[in-house]
Amino acid sequence: MEQSGDIDLKAGLALAQLAEGAIISGRVDGEEAVLVRRGKDYFAVGAACTHYHGPLAKGLIVGNTIRCPLHHACFSLRTGEALHAPALDPIACWRVEVALDKVFVREKLSAPQRAESVALPAKSPASIVIAGGGAAALAAADMLRRCGYSGPVTMVSADDVPPYDRPNLSKDFLAGTAPEEWMPLRSAQYYTDRKIDLLLKQRVTAIDAARSVVRLDDGRQLAYGALLLATGADPIRLDISTTSAARTFYMRSFADTRAILAAAESAKAAVIVGASFIGLEVAASLRSRGIDVHVVGLEQVPLERVMGRDIGLFLRAVHESHGVIFHLGRSVSHIDGRQVTLTDGTTLHADFVVLGVGVRPVIALAEQAGLAIDRGVSVNEYLETSAPGIFAAGDIARWPDPYSGDRIRVEHWVVAERQGQTAARNMLGLREPCAVVPFFWSQHYDLVINYVGHAEKYDTATIDGRLESHNCAVTYQRGERTLAVATVSRDLQSLQAERAMEMAAGML
Repeated sequence: MEQSGDIDLKAGLALAQLAEGAIISGRVDGEEAVLVRRGKDYFAVGAACTHYHGPLAKGLIVGNTIRCPLHHACFSLRTGEALHAPALDPIACWRVEVALDKVFVREKLSAPQRAESVALPAKSPASIVIAGGGAAALAAADMLRRCGYSGPVTMVSADDVPPYDRPNLSKDFLAGTAPEEWMPLRSAQYYTDRKIDLLLKQRVTAIDAARSVVRLDDGRQLAYGALLLATGADPIRLDISTTSAARTFYMRSFADTRAILAAAESAKAAVIVGASFIGLEVAASLRSRGIDVHVVGLEQVPLERVMGRDIGLFLRAVHESHGVIFHLGRSVSHIDGRQVTLTDGTTLHADFVVLGVGVRPVIALAEQAGLAIDRGVSVNEYLETSAPGIFAAGDIARWPDPYSGDRIRVEHWVVAERQGQTAARNMLGLREPCAVVPFFWSQHYDLVINYVGHAEKYDTATIDGRLESHNCAVTYQRGERTLAVATVSRDLQSLQAERAMEMAAGML
């Protein structure tokens, strides 16, 4: 329960005003904060999530943690530490004192320097190499240092820039509402200060598991005590006949998006091939720039397989209300300059074409090393591969999901970050099972869909509320078991669904 108001929390609040589980919004020396009661304990922490500044007063208290309503980051109420991604930085934390039947917020405490309750085993890896430069890779490197690991950490990234906010590429950054300086997840100084050796425009090309050595594409060799594979996914390449004058782009990297932005500056019309989440988000971003957009897709209803027919039809209607034109049940056969020919003979004018029909996990490195493969890199509950000392996280990892009981692989940003954090702790010998309820969000103009769980195959999709009112929850079930919940404008319900799945799986 949230209570809001411009309350001076230093002046004191009567204990009777603070019910169990209540979240009181207020200020401490002019800084926004929330005050929370858990039994006989009282906590005061910063009011905004350090990821996208979500209002924690509208979040959920779970044990001695507070969770953000936007993207489910989780913070310790005791220390302010960011316990679970997507937030990586702590929130402020103040000392709280109870006296004379009142609770007072006192001085601000120093930020936590390491992960909570970490007692590292006596023997840690001599060095750690991370193959990848995305969400899982950065989260792992960050957690290693937060846990107090002081050995060499090397990140090998094929990208030409340090890790960045990939979900924003197709959303606000492409739409022009997020400037480029917001995109890096960490400053260049961060890597220097934490002694993380970030190698850009490099790939790990081979693993010698017997010698615990990796080889880079420039011929260098790096020894490792533990190795994390976080190689991510690459766009599926389409076999489409094109002429040299055709302007086609894939949407995966920062460089890809900058190229699309350059093309959009003088464009009047674009074709998006693929009615996926990425394809539709790109469509929304380009429409916000005033560009005419046509979406071409093989499916009859956008996202029907993942979200169900009702949400698929609703999303199509949302995009059509913003001027997007759909050409479904077909694909592109030929692109000749600015003329795009579809498989049914329809021709469309496009100043450029964005190809977004999905991605494939980058597992060739793991295959060459002889690791167990199962439509991804097979890992155990600790994210360790079939080779001791080699771990995998993110888009490539197929792990045993404690909630569904299935082995699953998920291509979601938050999952990748949380797996990177778990893998880091396990590389240090902490042996913590991967306890992650998958979560992602998708943005279409002013419409945001939050999705928790994983419903690869489901029997029913039940809607509570009205899609047309942008206020509803969709529950995906197999038999009587809830596999996933999608929400629109019901952030607290999304958090509650996540907690229910964690409780059912014994994660809490």
